Amino acid sequence: MSNHEHFYINGEWVAPVKPQTLDVINPATEEPFTRISVGSAADVDKAVAAAKAAFETFSQWSHSDRLALLKRILEVYNERFEDIAQAVSNEMGAPLAFARDAQAWAGRGHLQATIDALETYSFSEQRGTTRIVKEPIGVCALITPWNWPLNQIVCKVAPAIAAGCTVVLKPSEIAPISGIIFAEVMHEAGVPKGVFNLVNGTGPDVGQVMAGHPDVDMVSFTGSTRAGIIVAKTAADTVKRVAQELGGKSANIILPDADFETAVTKGVRGCFSNTGQSCDAPTRMLVPQDRHEEALAIARRVAESMRTGDPKDPETNLGPVVSELQFDKIQRLIKSGIDEGATLVTGGPGRPEGLERGYYIKPTVFGHVKPDMTIAREEIFGPVLSVISYVDEDDAVRIANDTVYGLAAYVQSQDIERARRIAARMRAGSVYINYPAWDTKASFGGYKQSGNGREYADFGIHDFLEIKSIVGYGE
Repeated sequence: MSNHEHFYINGEWVAPVKPQTLDVINPATEEPFTRISVGSAADVDKAVAAAKAAFETFSQWSHSDRLALLKRILEVYNERFEDIAQAVSNEMGAPLAFARDAQAWAGRGHLQATIDALETYSFSEQRGTTRIVKEPIGVCALITPWNWPLNQIVCKVAPAIAAGCTVVLKPSEIAPISGIIFAEVMHEAGVPKGVFNLVNGTGPDVGQVMAGHPDVDMVSFTGSTRAGIIVAKTAADTVKRVAQELGGKSANIILPDADFETAVTKGVRGCFSNTGQSCDAPTRMLVPQDRHEEALAIARRVAESMRTGDPKDPETNLGPVVSELQFDKIQRLIKSGIDEGATLVTGGPGRPEGLERGYYIKPTVFGHVKPDMTIAREEIFGPVLSVISYVDEDDAVRIANDTVYGLAAYVQSQDIERARRIAARMRAGSVYINYPAWDTKASFGGYKQSGNGREYADFGIHDFLEIKSIVGYGE
């Protein structure tokens, strides 16, 4: 029996207090492929009460017991790996290969990284006669987005479990099925009743209620900066901790000595990966003024080689964006780029030729973009690249940092010392030199309006802990 119309509360699949359903749309077809129940404050109350009751016992579990539980969760996750990948492909339109190799893999990778971190994590230290101990913060409300569903679910749930916290998860109602399968994984793995709970629903009806709930000790939120501000304001009345991973408008500085063919090609592919729906995507490509046309020629060739279409087709590189709302927003921003005078190199408004249904976007490259243009400042969240000229190194850094965001930045150079100097000047939580492999043991989080707190590995565990000093503890 499908659990799509149930919530997972206190170790059981339960019906909502007030029955209400929502269709889940496959963005490749624009048709519903299933439906879920959406919750209310009453469902949140039940889930929080279960988590609060479970915390009394689970917070006292030993380091080794929590480690064994995470290992069991990983085992079951691997057993459900293909189900998870199929769900992600259906709910957000990810090409199936990408759903397996990146989306579902991310959950596996972060579970393993958390296990590795917990193996050696120390929850206490001695400073003279004072004992410093790190204790679980309590009941945690976890609110996750649709664009990397398993990445963000596991980046929150795994470290919370490692720390000894209990949780209530609200996945995005746009892409909720992978989250339901994850709840099934938790149940099969033997997570104690009340330690993990799931309530589906909208941001206003469930997410905000969780953020403001008096028995919730911490909120961890990933989503837009706009929504993050609402969550933080709601949480402020009860003075709870709020960790946020929000928007981005990441600059990709290609220095003059870089291999331009490689640097521009990988930059375009990085921007378009996940159909451009990544908060850390390198969406602003900064190139030397005298090599702008060279960069545009490469970018156009790469963009036009990308195949947009059916996520189930193994030849597809780019699927649809997740929803009609996102499609319309991206179309509006593409039009703004044209209206404000940027050069449309390839792509543009409308669906790609031959695709009459589905929320498909033409892979789009703009050249001669000015830093004050809308497409250079707003997070587009689609396969749209802005190429911007710079005069010299200082100008490149100034343009890169001239944004309200600070999630990620990229630097390309054959001179590693030069790249490191540039990286040191970037106001971003992560800086990537020469397109390195994904590192699940690096920290992840942002400066400025890209949020606060850090995720991944031991950094994630730390965010779910309180620090207590026992003064006079003795030697």
